[in-house]
Amino acid sequence: MMVVVSYDVSTVTDGGKRRLRRVAKECLNYGHRVQNSVFECLVDPVQFVLLKHRLLEIIDYEVDGIRFYFLGNNWKSRVECYGNEEIVSMDDPIVL
Repeated sequence: MMVVVSYDVSTVTDGGKRRLRRVAKECLNYGHRVQNSVFECLVDPVQFVLLKHRLLEIIDYEVDGIRFYFLGNNWKSRVECYGNEEIVSMDDPIVL
């Protein structure tokens, strides 16, 4: 399933800056960045539970926020991009 992860981590303190880096790094383990604080993650249900658990352990519930948007298995027909954005095919190999 395709899950879009969006987060807002307060970076007022050094701890917040560390949390921001940790959240981004964890999201990179499961998907790719499409905006500064937005990731598209193609995961199975078990992977999603792990991702969610890890992210919720990192954030500070008092000042940070995180959202998960579920696009399901038919995500290709639900994603539209405009401007300089391009849709990355999750079926093709990603070369780093």
